[in-house]
Amino acid sequence: MLKINNVSLRFGTRTLFENVNLEFKDDNCYGIIGANGAGKSTFLKIISGEVESTKGEVIIGKNERISVLRQNHNEFDEYKVIDTVISGDTELYDIMKEKEAIYMKPDFSMEDGIRAGELEAKFEEKNGWQAESDAAILLAGLGLDNSCNDKFMSELEDKEKVKVLLARALFGEPDILLLDEPTNGLDTKSKMWLEEFLINFKNTVLVVSHDRHFLNKVCTHMVDIDYEKITLFVGNYDFWFKSSELIQKQMRDSNKRKEEKIKELQDFIARFSANASKSKQATSRKKALDKIVLDEIKPSTRKYPYISFEPEKYLGKEVISLEKINYSLDGEVIIKNLNLTIRPDDKIALIGGNEIAKTALLKIIAGQVKPDSGEIKIGSTVNMSYFAKNHDDYFKEEIDLVNWLRNYSENKDESFIRGFLGRMLFSGEESLKKVNVLSGGEKVRVMMSKIMLEKGNVLLLDEPTNHLDIESINSLNLGLEKFNGVVVIATYDQEIIESVCNRLIEIKQDGTYRDKQISYEDYIEKYGIDN
Repeated sequence: MLKINNVSLRFGTRTLFENVNLEFKDDNCYGIIGANGAGKSTFLKIISGEVESTKGEVIIGKNERISVLRQNHNEFDEYKVIDTVISGDTELYDIMKEKEAIYMKPDFSMEDGIRAGELEAKFEEKNGWQAESDAAILLAGLGLDNSCNDKFMSELEDKEKVKVLLARALFGEPDILLLDEPTNGLDTKSKMWLEEFLINFKNTVLVVSHDRHFLNKVCTHMVDIDYEKITLFVGNYDFWFKSSELIQKQMRDSNKRKEEKIKELQDFIARFSANASKSKQATSRKKALDKIVLDEIKPSTRKYPYISFEPEKYLGKEVISLEKINYSLDGEVIIKNLNLTIRPDDKIALIGGNEIAKTALLKIIAGQVKPDSGEIKIGSTVNMSYFAKNHDDYFKEEIDLVNWLRNYSENKDESFIRGFLGRMLFSGEESLKKVNVLSGGEKVRVMMSKIMLEKGNVLLLDEPTNHLDIESINSLNLGLEKFNGVVVIATYDQEIIESVCNRLIEIKQDGTYRDKQISYEDYIEKYGIDN
């Protein structure tokens, strides 16, 4: 049981949310959504006790355990991997370590024996003898080889630490599970395993995520933080999103009908108020007019950039062909004998975990690097726009956004550039921000502005959703769906893959590839995926 009673949080004069009253139940997964800065992560921290609310209280059931996904990847560097996972159940871990310390004593006393007996009973009660096995199962499910189990956390790469910390949060069937961006850094297989785990999890889960497919897959409810309120909705993310759009439309339609009625009443009053025979009717209609109040349609605190790719010219039949392409990096072949013909109607997703190879292929197509061997043919009508995963080189100068974007625009007029930046959420003084101080998400939006101005008919996109909030990802998704041209995109965003792409190419770890026109889910079911 988890109850939020009359909780408010204020920072100085700023109110994040006010008088929140919610109840979260077992066997449900609650997705926490809201604009950047709305307080999603902070809300989880209030529940976990890391942040104290301004007023109100958080009530959990007696003897119920809260487990939190830790964000500091180096917090457990001195722990072994298996111990890190087990430490997710603090009580069990403390019992285990105290028991081990007693048995290691060279002068084991009678009191030690009594205490050891008490600990053994508690250990048995908490199913301690199964702990290492349970921890190993979680690690294996997340794709970590059992050879890692006895390593120290400091020996692992960051992407491996992410999985261990997630296993730690999941360990021991916590009563309340708090997950902040749990899919960050996870490969496809691990993400699918986590989805299945949470679908079958019988206790309470609260999760913050920008991954729309993940939210759709696992969530039974959405918790929306907006207008300084927190509102609970039944259903997954798509249901919430479509319902919100429908409600807004209904409110607009209602207001339209009211506006028509007001106009009718106003016309009657204007025509007949001076007419003695109609004066009584006019008065009654004036009273009716006064009672009509337009529903207030509040603009959401969420901001959606306007992303629309409009090619300057249409593609001909000949687009791009690659024949017998081979490419090596640091002496290792990462693309092996690749043959690819890109057609005018292709929307291609580069999938799988070989990120180096996917980036290399996009660079080869864009002309950024030359293959070791093979031939590339580019059609005469092709105009390519390339979004690099690492685009920091574009933002080294101390120059404002207006002048930066002017370099990529045929229309140099400042009002045009400012208007364009406004559509990408850089309004007013924000358009004069120096590009070298932009955040990761801001840089991506600026790069999207550049690509839109280039008016390419072939888009080459390398992980374009990195650093974006869920609203910007939705806008990008819609822009790609409507785009009348070729897309070649490397992404882990399953919603984009499924809604935009009609062709999948997986470059495996050995450099070989598989090219299929098939849905993503069917692909995984039929072939699996090489991570």
